[in-house]
Amino acid sequence: MSSEQEVLSGPPAPELLDDRIWVDGCWDFFHHGHAGAMLQARQLGTELYVGVHSDEDILENKGPTVMNLRERLAAVDACRWVTRSVAYAPYVTQLDFISHFGCKYVVHGDDITSDSSGEDCYRFVKAAGRFKVVKRTPSISTTDLVGRMLLCTRTHFIRSLEKVLAGEEGSGTAAEKKAEGEAMLNRITQYATDESGKSPGADVYFWSGSKAAKTEALEEEKGSFRPLLKGPGPKPGQRVVYVDGGFDLFSSGHIEFLRQVILIEEDLAKKEGWYDEQAVNERRGKGADYGPVFVVAGVHDDEVINYWKGVNYPIMNIYERGLCVLQCRYVNTVIFGAPFSPTKPYLSSSPWGTPDAVYHGPTSFMPLSYDPYSAPKEMGIFQEIPSHEFQEVNAGTIVQRIMKSRELYEERQRKKGMKAVGEAAHRQREVLEEEQRLKEEKLHSTS
Repeated sequence: MSSEQEVLSGPPAPELLDDRIWVDGCWDFFHHGHAGAMLQARQLGTELYVGVHSDEDILENKGPTVMNLRERLAAVDACRWVTRSVAYAPYVTQLDFISHFGCKYVVHGDDITSDSSGEDCYRFVKAAGRFKVVKRTPSISTTDLVGRMLLCTRTHFIRSLEKVLAGEEGSGTAAEKKAEGEAMLNRITQYATDESGKSPGADVYFWSGSKAAKTEALEEEKGSFRPLLKGPGPKPGQRVVYVDGGFDLFSSGHIEFLRQVILIEEDLAKKEGWYDEQAVNERRGKGADYGPVFVVAGVHDDEVINYWKGVNYPIMNIYERGLCVLQCRYVNTVIFGAPFSPTKPYLSSSPWGTPDAVYHGPTSFMPLSYDPYSAPKEMGIFQEIPSHEFQEVNAGTIVQRIMKSRELYEERQRKKGMKAVGEAAHRQREVLEEEQRLKEEKLHSTS
C-alpha cells in the first residue's frame, strides 16, 4: 500500500461540505505568506483541511525541499486556522482525493502552479467548478527567503517596526510609506484573529527601551509597553507564561518548543483539577471552556539578533517573524521589540504583571557571553523545556541545508527568474560566517 493509499484507507466523508475548504502545497520552511493563504481559505468556510505534498513529489515537480515532510507537517498543524493536515496529498490535486475528506472547494492563490510537465496543478478541480482564488501575500515567498540566504543581503532589516507601521520609515514617497504601513498593520490585524479568522484572537504590544537594555542584561530598565491590538486577554484561572526569541525562519524547532510549553502547563493544570468535571462545567456555564495557559511571546528586533548572530541574520525581519509567531495556535500575545534578556523590571512591569513562568528551550541558537535568564531564575519562575526531536532545527541549520545544496537551489532560483548567485556572494557569506565563528569562540573563552 502506497503512502497516498494509506491516507485514503479510512472511511470517506458521507457528503461534500461547502464550508469544509481544501488547500494544498509544499509549505516549505513555513512563512507568513503560507499562513496568509490559509487564513483567507479559512475565512471562506468553517473548517480548513490542508494537504501536504511528499518530499518525493516536490523533488520531481519543483526541486529539493529544505524541510522534510515531518517538519512541514509540524508547521501546518501549528497554524491556528487549520482544522486538519493531510500528508501525501498529490501534487496535482485530484477530485477523488479531496472528496474523500468531504471538501467541496479547493482554494489557491492567484499565482499559477504547474507540475513537471508544465500543466496546471488545479486543472481537474477548475474543470469541475470547485476552485476558488485568493490573493497571494505580496513581498514574501520561499524563493525570496532562499535568495536572501544565497545573496547574503541585509536590505530586508527593519530599524523600527513602529515607525514603519506609522509610515515614518521605509522606502518610497511619503504617500507610499503611509500606504505600506497601513497594509502591514492590516495584515498584523488579520493574523491576530482567532481560529475562525474573523474575530480578535491575540493581543499585540510594542516594547521600547534603550539599545543597551534590548541587547544586554546589564541594564535594569523596565522600558515601556504600548498596545497595538487588543485581544481577549487572559481568562480567569489561566497561568500567564512568557517565552522569547528571534523565531527566525519560524520552523519545527520553535513550534515544538511552544507545543511543549502548552503540554507542560496542561499537565500541571490536570494535577490541580483544571479538567475535573465541576471545573469544566463552571467555565462552560460562563460562556465556553478554555485552556489553562496564556502564552506571551516576546520577539527580538532585527538589530538585536544581528548584534549577537552576525552575518545577515535574521533572514526574516521582525515584521515577518512576528506574523509567523502570531499565526501559531500556541501563542496568545506577541510583543514586538522584546529585550534579549527578560530582566526583573521588564517582567514585573508587563501588562499582565509578573508571569507565572518563563520558559526556554534546551539549546540556544545565539552565542552568549552571559546568562540572559538569570533574572527569572533568581525569581524562581524559570522553566527549561526538555529535549525534543526538532531541537536542532533553527535558522542556522536551515541556512546550512541551503548552502550544502547551493547549486540545486541556485538552479531553482534561475527557473523562478531570480538574480543569479555568483561566487562573490557565496564567498561573502563564508567570510562573514568565519568572522562570526571567531567572535563566538572569543565569547566562549571569556565567559
